[in-house]
Amino acid sequence: MAIINLKDLRAGLARHARLIGLDPGTKTIGVALSDVTLMLASPYGALKRGKLTANAAEIAAIAKKEGAGGLVVGLPLSMDGTMGPAAQASKDWARAVSDAIGLPCALFDERLSSAAVNRMLISEADLTRAKRAEAVDRAAAAYMLQAALDASRA
Repeated sequence: MAIINLKDLRAGLARHARLIGLDPGTKTIGVALSDVTLMLASPYGALKRGKLTANAAEIAAIAKKEGAGGLVVGLPLSMDGTMGPAAQASKDWARAVSDAIGLPCALFDERLSSAAVNRMLISEADLTRAKRAEAVDRAAAAYMLQAALDASRA
């Protein structure tokens, strides 16, 4: 499926369909899930980054279980807003996952989401560095999805 505009993705969802937020990293993929009213994003988990077919199957299973009708994938733009190699890789991955599972996908700027989550976890949560690394992926996906939900409200 093609990558579409976030507002079009939201408008085309079936009633009570959720959105899955994905933050693809080099080692893990952070996963977040919206509520059925598309008002609140929550961390859902993290997947080990592997072969596209395996990751797509895991995401499809989550979508089926949770009633998701679309994907929002984080786009790591450069600080000046341009598409660098990481953003292009994320865009290509998003298109491939969307095609593999048959769900529409939108991209959303996720610059500094991991940094913001890390700062929050350091100041608010008493976590070791290893436990914080585990929590960052899913929290960054929720942070990005929440920003996308807020930006796409009518």
